[in-house]
Amino acid sequence: MLELKKVGSGYGRLPVLYDLDMTVDQGEMVSVLGSNGAGKSTLLKTILGAVPLSKGDINFRKQRVSTMPSHKRVALGIALSPEGRQVFPTLSVKENLLTGAYGVDGKKMKEQFDRCFELFPRLKERSSQAAGSLSGGEQQMLAVSRALMSRPRLLLVDELSLGLAPIIAERLYAALRSLCDEGLSVIMVEQFHLVAVGFSDKQFIMEKGRFVKVTQSATKMAEKSKKEGGVKMPTPSKGAF
Repeated sequence: MLELKKVGSGYGRLPVLYDLDMTVDQGEMVSVLGSNGAGKSTLLKTILGAVPLSKGDINFRKQRVSTMPSHKRVALGIALSPEGRQVFPTLSVKENLLTGAYGVDGKKMKEQFDRCFELFPRLKERSSQAAGSLSGGEQQMLAVSRALMSRPRLLLVDELSLGLAPIIAERLYAALRSLCDEGLSVIMVEQFHLVAVGFSDKQFIMEKGRFVKVTQSATKMAEKSKKEGGVKMPTPSKGAF
């Protein structure tokens, strides 16, 4: 679904990312973990095209998108749920969702509304309510749903659990995991990783703009071992790493 080759980017003359290699398969959930300032948000903005490449290449669905503007990447199937939610507080829940329906026609738009409301029933109950009056967890549901309105193939999620109680964050991760099981690919960046690693297939650890370690979940390694004819590992319980 996505391939990064020796990607570097930054702001003006200030480099932030250095020689990043990454692959994300269809239906895969990937976590990018690291401290504040490691370059995680810049990575998502670089994939989306909001921060230009200084070197390397980005391929999405076997198409080179390295110099493609953001709106064309969105049209191809990349969407971002930004850090801090950034909902429009005076607009209703439904109006916020409409702002994410880039290039979606009427019939498919209704399907996306139904899908988002099925995923997060709380939003349906509050569809006419101003987004600014929602709780933090509800606003995060709205931010994710707004990104889903464009019918993406790859969803980028920046700090999903920021400011949320662990049980709410876990429910949001479970919802994203269910979408991955349907074929959506997800890259999520987190500063606090205890919940993220239990749901993701791969974890990229980032320090100072570089990946310093890549790990796989026990389930993912078991699948790989089985495909390669090796000994099957036991499937971990939910939330195991």
